Amino acid sequence: MSDTQNKPTVLIVGAGLGGLMLGALLERQGVPYIILERAASIKPLGSAMTVGPVLLAIFQQLGIYDNLLTVGKYMTHIRMHNESLQPLKPTDYTPVEDQTGYGFYVVTRPVLYELILKLVPPHKVLFDKEVVSISEAENNVTVQTSDNTRYEGDILVGADGAHSTVRHHLYEELKNKGKLSKSDQDDLPFSCTCLVGQTRTLDPERFPLLKEPVCQFLSVMSDGKPYSWATFTTLENKLAFMVVNYHGTKMSKAAIGRRQDASESEEWGPFAVQAMCEETSKFPVPIGDGKMTLGDIYDLTPKEMISKVMLEEKVFDTWYSGRIVLLGDSCHKLNPAGGQGAANAFHDAVALANLLYALPTTTVHEITQVFKEYHAERHPAAKESFENSQLFSKIMDRGVGGAIALFFVTHTPFWLWKILLGKTVRYRPQIGYIPAIPATGSIPPAVSPSTEKTRVVYERLRYQQAGAV
Repeated sequence: MSDTQNKPTVLIVGAGLGGLMLGALLERQGVPYIILERAASIKPLGSAMTVGPVLLAIFQQLGIYDNLLTVGKYMTHIRMHNESLQPLKPTDYTPVEDQTGYGFYVVTRPVLYELILKLVPPHKVLFDKEVVSISEAENNVTVQTSDNTRYEGDILVGADGAHSTVRHHLYEELKNKGKLSKSDQDDLPFSCTCLVGQTRTLDPERFPLLKEPVCQFLSVMSDGKPYSWATFTTLENKLAFMVVNYHGTKMSKAAIGRRQDASESEEWGPFAVQAMCEETSKFPVPIGDGKMTLGDIYDLTPKEMISKVMLEEKVFDTWYSGRIVLLGDSCHKLNPAGGQGAANAFHDAVALANLLYALPTTTVHEITQVFKEYHAERHPAAKESFENSQLFSKIMDRGVGGAIALFFVTHTPFWLWKILLGKTVRYRPQIGYIPAIPATGSIPPAVSPSTEKTRVVYERLRYQQAGAV
């Protein structure tokens, strides 16, 4: 912390990956905090995700890099196919190792979640705590949960997802004062829905591709249907999958008249899941002798491990006001095609934790300044990731735009592809109050203002403490 040792008390709403990471970072600097999660427990849902160069130095700082290597499967390529299972030009991600010194690893979402959860003491993550009201005063912010418990702190962080209760409160307050931009008043749009899941542990003798030391990331683009789908092997001998349905027009939760329960925004229930499974069951997958279908994969998957989600896409402009700030999907929801959603949530957490370390006092004026710096650093980065994700999603789209994007990717010279990849790995921030990991690779990390600012405070305090001894 800063010279005053004036540590704020932080209330984090949402125990997703971003909220947990912020908790882990605050734990390392001794800031008092608590995480409030509306769910009674965390369901092990989801597919798999890639963790790579933009995060791995942070994982080294937190001491979990080696753990990731033991649970993640090394990935080098995404191998694309048409619906006849004829291979297209694969996308090669190996250049990033020369560029950064790190590779990519595929890990199932529940395993990554457990890896981060272990960094947070269990008593600081409270489940079944739905926030029902929020109130701000000059010197504090208070939330009340559905069990009539009140929690008071200096800062409230909304890390509670795309349909954030904290964002809803914040925006209602600003809208009533005439201070909310028109774009932030618009519904959160989506144009795709998606099935995600992972099979039970499979026999490698029956599925030899599981024996491959490198992740077999296999995608298929339909020749005429509004679908694309992908399967990828994991270190747990499972097949993770994602099936995307492109609707062609943008919709919103409100527009389709769905219930307003936030839990409904992510899982649409067993009947909707079953209907989409049946609709896509005959789609071929490039596994084995080529006769395997998505239906075969669904049969290998526990029904409770398949969920239907909508892929909202938006970067909000307003991220903070007073003592309230947003993080992760609450302020930027990215299409998973670019694989940058979790990375951006982690980067939000790092930037915010860095700036809180350097916070001189807990006055609303100083807190607002911190939030302003946080937004200035992270909003442009989120916008850039949003645009990258949209590009990757267009490659999988079955419309004219998708055909153009696919042609571009499959005909891009390797030298140009390396340049494009290099742009996606420039932003590699570190935790400023933990000893730095030396930068490696041919592309130096972009300057992170929050890291630089915090490093100055950290080094000054270390010098002072050494002098006192």
